[in-house]
Amino acid sequence: MNERETLLGCLLRAAELGRETDGLRFVDRRENHTWHTWPDIAVGAAQMASGLRAAGVRSNDRVAIILPTCLHFVELFFACHHLGAVPVPLYPPVRLGRLDTYYERTTRMLERAGVEVLVTDARIHRILGPLLPRARQPLNILIAKTLRAAGGAAQAIGPCKAAPDDLALIQFSSGTTTAPKPVGLTHAQILCNAEAILDFMPENADYEHGGVSWLPLYHDMGLIGCIVPAVHRPGPLTLLPPEAFLARPALWLRAISRFKATISPAPNFAFSLCNERITDAEMEGCDLSSWRLALNGAEPTSPTTMRNFIERFSRWGLRETAITPVYGLSEAALAVTFGDPNTRFHTQHFDKDALTDGRLVLNPKGVELASVGKPLRGFKVQIRDTEGGLINEGAVGQIWVAGDSLTDGYVDGSDTPITDGWLQTGDLGFIHEAQLYITGRAKDVVVIRGKNHAPQTIEAAVDTVVGVRTGCAVAVADVGEHGEHLLVFVEYRKEGMSDKDFTERCRQAILNATGLNPDLVMALAPGTLPRTSSGKLRRAEALRRWHKDELTPPAAITPWLLTGALARSTWDRLTHRGHQTAKR
Repeated sequence: MNERETLLGCLLRAAELGRETDGLRFVDRRENHTWHTWPDIAVGAAQMASGLRAAGVRSNDRVAIILPTCLHFVELFFACHHLGAVPVPLYPPVRLGRLDTYYERTTRMLERAGVEVLVTDARIHRILGPLLPRARQPLNILIAKTLRAAGGAAQAIGPCKAAPDDLALIQFSSGTTTAPKPVGLTHAQILCNAEAILDFMPENADYEHGGVSWLPLYHDMGLIGCIVPAVHRPGPLTLLPPEAFLARPALWLRAISRFKATISPAPNFAFSLCNERITDAEMEGCDLSSWRLALNGAEPTSPTTMRNFIERFSRWGLRETAITPVYGLSEAALAVTFGDPNTRFHTQHFDKDALTDGRLVLNPKGVELASVGKPLRGFKVQIRDTEGGLINEGAVGQIWVAGDSLTDGYVDGSDTPITDGWLQTGDLGFIHEAQLYITGRAKDVVVIRGKNHAPQTIEAAVDTVVGVRTGCAVAVADVGEHGEHLLVFVEYRKEGMSDKDFTERCRQAILNATGLNPDLVMALAPGTLPRTSSGKLRRAEALRRWHKDELTPPAAITPWLLTGALARSTWDRLTHRGHQTAKR
């Protein structure tokens, strides 16, 4: 990497190469696609920058981007760098039945990132009105299409002179156990991580056809893991809307086959969804032999899910070495460790009771865990005790990481858990035979009768129960006046499955797998469990809502609900505009 390079510099260099085969391809739910080369995108970014400048955006301003997967998102991201402004990608309101929760969380993120300008599209803008009266500082909402048009008519502006150590992005931590935190990342940190990822790719792989991703662009795995490498080492990247994948998972694999993609990452639940919902008919004519790297990260990996995925899709050419478990976090830009991309994913069985005591004992009938591999170039990983002391290989402890792409801190001034260049991740795990294994989040550990239990082990036990939504269970410990209680909340697939027999089957599965007998198993309607913007389950929040009798399903999406939301948003915008006029 050029030590003086920036993200915008990468785009301009890719544009100078001018290859018609490199750029972004956007595929819709009908599998139609549009193609934009890097020169096209560079021109669009410059025009968008002119529109931002005309709207009053200046260097160091923080610009929230609330857009779906689209060309305007990418243009805005680089347009901010044209001006020396800082992009802050945030998630759109995808769960319309939870709008109040969305307004509350988004308002907090806007405040913590110091955002004054928000760019969205006309459709989303219609329901963002309630953000205006909630914001503590004036919030200017702009429309991306309007900015692009205005910029196209205005005089083009040249890129600002940014330095590699300038702030290039504010991305939020996942917020599984605490409120999402604004992670500040420089150009150098982001590009360093992208290079480490690219350096770890399989040997002798053909990357001419690039990658495919349905991951949201506001998520680090979609933005830093897909967009940045595709522009840093110029090549083609195919993007699908996340909502299209969720509605029809086959679109993902069909795109990989159609465009002969080599790389395509996803969280574990995506592989499970494919196992459950893709039919043979949807895969007719597909060839997955080009897929060399199916990175599995962003949430705990399941050996069973990965094995089933390989077995299910091997008939269409999927390599058994394709699925590669990985580990990373926002504070490290993205990736920290990768499994070996040239071999089948590695697992080991460990004695469940020994793990509960923090020890490693091999047991062929014990808990099976998948390795997430070894540190990327420039990274180090250590296992430490609760006091920060180093633990030798062979024991469970807290995971600490150090590396060149580690953040300098949270931009709101809150304490970052970094000591002497080492970040305390909040994750628990161990190193066995030089491979890292993750056992869970420190704050999510379930303590029953003085022993620690990983909630993932309890939750995974119910995934095989008929009627359970795979990956939609939460295990928490509740401490009451009579001691500790194990509570398990499980979402069922459809109505009629929430009877006593269903919960009893879940209870028995947990007892057989873990030896624990839950004090409560509660069946929940689909969509009830709280999640982060990237889809991770929020266990502590689920317990809090249960205590307040608020663990309820989202409101049904009806014409009345949409009409009410639009009316409320319009009223808030008009009221806010009136207040602003009165102040002037």
